[in-house]
Amino acid sequence: MNTIQITAAFDSGNIEVLSINGASARLAIRKDHASDFFQWFHFRVSGAKGRALDLALTGLGAAAYPQGWPGYRACFSEDREYWGRAETTWDAAADGGTLTIRHTPESDLCWFAYFAPYSMERHHDLIATAALADGVDYRCLGHSLDGQPIDCLDLGEGPLQVWLYARQHPGESMAEWWMEGALERLTDPADPIARALRQRCRLHLVPNANPDGSRRGHLRTNAAGVNLNREWASPSAERSPEVLALRDAMDASGVDFAIDVHGDEAIPAVFIAGFEGIPSMTEAQLAGYRRYLAILDRRTPDFQTRLGYPVAAKGKGNLAMSTNQLAERFGCVAMTLEMPFKDHDPLSDPAQGWSAERSRQLGRDCLGALAEWLDPPESIG
Repeated sequence: MNTIQITAAFDSGNIEVLSINGASARLAIRKDHASDFFQWFHFRVSGAKGRALDLALTGLGAAAYPQGWPGYRACFSEDREYWGRAETTWDAAADGGTLTIRHTPESDLCWFAYFAPYSMERHHDLIATAALADGVDYRCLGHSLDGQPIDCLDLGEGPLQVWLYARQHPGESMAEWWMEGALERLTDPADPIARALRQRCRLHLVPNANPDGSRRGHLRTNAAGVNLNREWASPSAERSPEVLALRDAMDASGVDFAIDVHGDEAIPAVFIAGFEGIPSMTEAQLAGYRRYLAILDRRTPDFQTRLGYPVAAKGKGNLAMSTNQLAERFGCVAMTLEMPFKDHDPLSDPAQGWSAERSRQLGRDCLGALAEWLDPPESIG
């Protein structure tokens, strides 16, 4: 029987083929350009129908987040629409750390990825569809190092300035699935939550803040190997034009509320990180942040507050990160939303784990929580 074929020569593709023997392969993940970060993979196997694939991704003990491999299951798809989870095992001692994916496809073609990919073609479809909706204004905030546009969609007539932005880290593709769900809700003329938000807010959505890294198959960096979420204190046209364009637009509008949408490799839950370490934090700011978390926790079982990152001591926050920079710069309520690459263990799904579909739904739920958050407790009753 012929050997399988493996390729990653496509949008967001990333794999290096070390050897193939029949239906087995030994593979490695390519590092982000000009960087030591690597963890994102996305590749296609052909000649796979009915064959028990054994795909060993090696050298992963040196990946960006090796703690992300235990308990992780790789995503697979045969139609590039539905992404399930394959049998996956982790052996830290084998070949520098080996993640082995075992799956028997029903089709000759099967795609594997670290998470359900969000292609640049789908990104352009998302932008085009949203820009056609009533009341939506499109603008290009600037361009990436590879010359791709930093797309922004603005809508709403209210005074509150809300910024929602995603994929500073391009391998965290769940972030743009979240954006798709948020835009679907905001542009639905029959949705009362959307109507209320548009009346009270001016919303600015940037679905992909790092298009170069997304297209190149990077985990965490742009075309220059720069981690954009460490550039917010002093972005530059040479290193981080994406952040410079985004921060300049925020300076022009002001920011009252912001969510930076991400994914986390290791923690099997959805959670939010805040800005507690900034020097100028006020009690009102902190109360507003905590109230949003409490509302979202009540509104959806796909969120929780028990698991998350350690909280920085006051004055110790890293102002090069967007959430801290915005909270300090504008005195606003800002936060980093994290979704898992694994599953949301408090409400797990054996078939898909955390998925594109759940990311989209969470985008809708976060907007529902925002609409409720706009009414302070003393105004209720």
